[in-house]
Amino acid sequence: MFYKIENEYLTCEINDFGAELHSLKSKENGKEYVWYGKTEIWYGQAPILFPVIGQLNGDRYFYNGKEYSMPKHGLVRKMNFDLVECEGNKAVFSRKSTAETLEKYPFEFELLATFVLEGKTLKNTLTVINKDSKKMYYSIGAHPGFNCKVGDVIEFEQPETVCTERIDHTNLLMPEKFPLLNNEKQITITKEIFEPDALIISGLKSKTLTLKGENEIKFTFGDVPVLGIWAKPGAPYVCIEPWHGINDCHDVVDDISKKREICSLEPGEKFDFPWSAEIIK
Repeated sequence: MFYKIENEYLTCEINDFGAELHSLKSKENGKEYVWYGKTEIWYGQAPILFPVIGQLNGDRYFYNGKEYSMPKHGLVRKMNFDLVECEGNKAVFSRKSTAETLEKYPFEFELLATFVLEGKTLKNTLTVINKDSKKMYYSIGAHPGFNCKVGDVIEFEQPETVCTERIDHTNLLMPEKFPLLNNEKQITITKEIFEPDALIISGLKSKTLTLKGENEIKFTFGDVPVLGIWAKPGAPYVCIEPWHGINDCHDVVDDISKKREICSLEPGEKFDFPWSAEIIK
């Protein structure tokens, strides 16, 4: 089911299946900024990635010596969320652990997805809450897709010198890193740039970027350790993906607590992960 929030400038729709952003429209010009999820290209729009990001090596991980199985990008993107609140410019959704999730992920949790419209900005906050009596290990990421065209530009707020990691045909990280920016701010979206799959970037100084083209969106990702940028090659959208976590590589990790970029919460603790998209034009 879709739920709608709005303010003077924007309307926004969220699907309770996955608490996935479905639409972000300007009241001024009628433009739709969120990718519409065309099945033959990419069916998704803005999945929430939890409690893993990307592919696990062998689709499995270990916790306290026990093996568990987990699909790509985790569990919640294909689960219904409960509506907590939907009024005016704000909507809140909740997903709690169940007997089904505990079979794949042995931690009691609650995940809140809060959407707020302020001026011409959509603010999304994902809140992870440890409801268990033990330390919880997790990753959390956002994956919103925005309409754009080949030739559009992604511009970081300041010059960056970074490499990108890539994933191979098994969806696992390759050991090599590839030069991407050398004291530069812009990445041009070409038909070829995503043929080896996503750009996976660590060590950014910038906290924001701007997608520039026919549409212009300022995206704030803050202090995330990893930023993914991805689309199907040549498709008319791009996903801006701030991650607290990362794909597995081919190395075997004997426990989820030792996974690269893994996060943790003590019992009763919570973690807020905000991102925002401001409509410039």
